[in-house]
Amino acid sequence: MKFTFFILLTLGLLFACSTPLTQSNKITDLSVAEFNTKMKEAGVVILDVRTPAETAEGTIPGAIEMNINDADFETKIKNLDQDKTYLVYCKAGGRSSRACSKMEEAGLSNLYNLKGGYTAWHKNN
Repeated sequence: MKFTFFILLTLGLLFACSTPLTQSNKITDLSVAEFNTKMKEAGVVILDVRTPAETAEGTIPGAIEMNINDADFETKIKNLDQDKTYLVYCKAGGRSSRACSKMEEAGLSNLYNLKGGYTAWHKNN
């Protein structure tokens, strides 16, 4: 009995380790060049999930500000159009990745995260 349990536990751990935990098939990380190309497509929504102090220093043209640290962030994303494509960025890419995960949990599926965030975008534009 103990041996069978050990085998099942080992197989379960092997399966869990071979399955990616952070990247979803609904969330794609984009380089600045890829992000810029995607911005030109019809119907995309650009979301800036930084704080107001950060957005005061500059934003990507056309971006909608939706601070991930706001208490009502999850409520706001539940009201987003599930048929739209969302390009999400923050300062360096961490919060936007987290925002994309929350958006995926809310039922959104066309999600793109800017690698390097606004810092990388500003440097290359």
